[in-house]
Amino acid sequence: MARARILPIFVPHLGCPNDCVFCDQKRISGSPLPASGRDVTAALDRAAAEGLSGLELAFYGGSFTAVSPALQRELLEAAQPYLADGTVSAVRLSTRPDAVDEESLVFLKKYGVRTVELGAQSMDDGVLAASGRGHTAGDTVRAAKLVRAAGLQLILQMMTGLPESSRDKDVQTARRIAALEPDGVRIYPTVIVKNTPLETMWRACEYREHTLADAVAVCADILPIFDEAGIPVIRLGLNPTAELSGGGAVGGAYHPALGEMVRSEVLRRRAAALLRDVPGGTSAVTLGVAPKRVSAMIGRHRSNLRALSDEFGVTVTVKPVEGAGEEILLVDAGR
Repeated sequence: MARARILPIFVPHLGCPNDCVFCDQKRISGSPLPASGRDVTAALDRAAAEGLSGLELAFYGGSFTAVSPALQRELLEAAQPYLADGTVSAVRLSTRPDAVDEESLVFLKKYGVRTVELGAQSMDDGVLAASGRGHTAGDTVRAAKLVRAAGLQLILQMMTGLPESSRDKDVQTARRIAALEPDGVRIYPTVIVKNTPLETMWRACEYREHTLADAVAVCADILPIFDEAGIPVIRLGLNPTAELSGGGAVGGAYHPALGEMVRSEVLRRRAAALLRDVPGGTSAVTLGVAPKRVSAMIGRHRSNLRALSDEFGVTVTVKPVEGAGEEILLVDAGR
């Protein structure tokens, strides 16, 4: 799916009828106040002054279709002159699965909305209830079908490590989301954000922290599900903000390089599967990967090479191979 440059406008918490246990959108988005039509105009004026065009205007951080129709109209109407002059090519927004119906989608299309992101988070009703989501997996299935039927692009968001979830439940969520055939997915391992109900639960030992190691392991299970289905993972982990990095994230799987770490673990597993077939007595192997995958195959601080060497008792080196695609090739094995 081609990606236009995105200009985000945050509407933190607007339209959310529930307080999810993990959520503080003001800290997560880095925007303390929701936007108005004037804010949209100001942001697009700045973009136009910089000579930018073809932007995708994105309303993030709240449940757009659950806010008042008057505010929806104010925000979307502010974008219309910029859609007309080419500064904006399309609009996208995020919302709740239970805040989507045919009428709302007709309204959105009228104002140039092309992509709807649904915060599914889990496809397990017990996990959704424990997380305070206020909707069901069935709501996600219904909303996804409506978005598709309206001819809009569909993005689904999921989380790992939520209360009452497990590695198996997270993998099953990924499989059910892939079956809905979205145009892309975002995967957000749970972060414990300061002053949220989840922090209180965690400190009271009522919630087991979803550590960085937990997140890397389960996301390495999940990523191939979407890869094999041809569904792009357009975000893996929360976007780093000064607020989160400055103490807003008190626990959980928050790391600026989480996506790289997960992809590196996927490659380590693939390499291990390949090395299991190397004849005994082999002392050194050379693995070939696409040039853009060399760094991830080596791992942070050469962690993958050390892990493979320890597991198989061989010296492992990596070389770039044009045309390797997503494969890992056994280029050489010596005794």
